[in-house]
Amino acid sequence: MKNQLTFQAITEKLHAEGLLVDAAEIHGMLCGMLSGGMSLTDPNWLQVLSDTVNQSGTFSDTAQQLLSGLHDLTCQQLLEAEFSLELILPDDNYTINEQGLALINWVQGFLLGFGLYQQDLNKCSEDVKEALHDFADIARMEEPMNDDEESQRALFEVVEYIKISTLLCYSELGQSLLDDQADKPTVH
Repeated sequence: MKNQLTFQAITEKLHAEGLLVDAAEIHGMLCGMLSGGMSLTDPNWLQVLSDTVNQSGTFSDTAQQLLSGLHDLTCQQLLEAEFSLELILPDDNYTINEQGLALINWVQGFLLGFGLYQQDLNKCSEDVKEALHDFADIARMEEPMNDDEESQRALFEVVEYIKISTLLCYSELGQSLLDDQADKPTVH
């Protein structure tokens, strides 16, 4: 399924389902929701996503299947060892400005998803607060980039920073599978 979860494939499927978001924004939202404290096994995540991007309409079976695969992949990457998170962004076949716009959409989605589950920033460390502040700055970027090696390197560095910051937020505020187990009654 991983090869079906590329930026282009997901975006095309979302648009075919009548959704006006791209893969980057949806993936950012899922990462933000999970990093903000949403339970990995929360059965309501799809409804929260629908309320946010689908005007509270229900997703088609095709969209639900696609989003469930993306949710599972995101959970897996956040739970895995060091630096396994891969942001769903356009590849090098897209212009640097298209890649940059998708990154901005990803960060905006993250901030939205994070805010749905974490409104008390007093719970956050200074590092998380700084990362969220940086994300807000990235989300407001409007400058077109030159398509040169220096800009490519800068974009790569920002993507890496976002990955590390997302993992920081998740490690501090996200729930583990053990947290989910603790919520469930034990049957003897």
